[in-house]
Amino acid sequence: MVTEQSVILETRQLTKTFLGFVAVDSVDLKVQRGHIHALIGPNGAGKTTCFNLLTKFLTPSAGQIFFDGQEITGDKPAEIARRGIIRSFQISAVFPQLSVRDNVRIALQRGTGSSFHFWRSESALDHLNPRAMELLDEVGLAEFADETTVNLPYGRKRALEIATTLAMEPSLMLLDEPTQGMGHEDVDRVTQLIKQVGAGRTILMVEHNMKVVSSIADRITVLARGAVLAEGDYDTVSHNPDVMEAYMGTTQGELEGAQA
Repeated sequence: MVTEQSVILETRQLTKTFLGFVAVDSVDLKVQRGHIHALIGPNGAGKTTCFNLLTKFLTPSAGQIFFDGQEITGDKPAEIARRGIIRSFQISAVFPQLSVRDNVRIALQRGTGSSFHFWRSESALDHLNPRAMELLDEVGLAEFADETTVNLPYGRKRALEIATTLAMEPSLMLLDEPTQGMGHEDVDRVTQLIKQVGAGRTILMVEHNMKVVSSIADRITVLARGAVLAEGDYDTVSHNPDVMEAYMGTTQGELEGAQA
């Protein structure tokens, strides 16, 4: 049962128009604490635009956004981040020429509210090493701590990005297509990682890979043409005729195999 106390993020009639084109159309969304909530839909459904509205990279044309019971519709991106809404982007956002450990240490310093100064001695961040190693161990990268980030395989770079996101101590993690562009082995690894780090945390994710969604999402919201088409667990949405039609298929198997 969804109660007011169990909802960490809510949108009411969230709408975004561009020169008359409705990209997000009156979306009502409720994300429960401790859930992995997937936002799915075919290309052009409005998923990333919705993410941009939640993190205030775009300003809503209409509607409201609430976080922890407080309206945040008018907040700026930095204020959103300070509230604990932390977003991981489609493209890996790490410093390629720094070590894996240093990437996490910088994220930890940002999490304290102090800025990172590149001219400071590296030893100034040494007090962050224990926590950095804990985070790297959590995402399976402890053995790569001294590796230059550019040398990591793509899937492990995404794991590092999740570690730097965790370093910001998010109340809500927004993952934007975390398995995009990965081979099967990396997809499986990152899927298990998201499931692991999601224990006791709240995650809202945009994801195209239906196998990933079916294996880890507690709840799924399906968007089509900017509006909510269906919502529920995977079994519910995968059997919904409107959802199957939106994915240009007429059978559950086609939906399960869709890479929209």
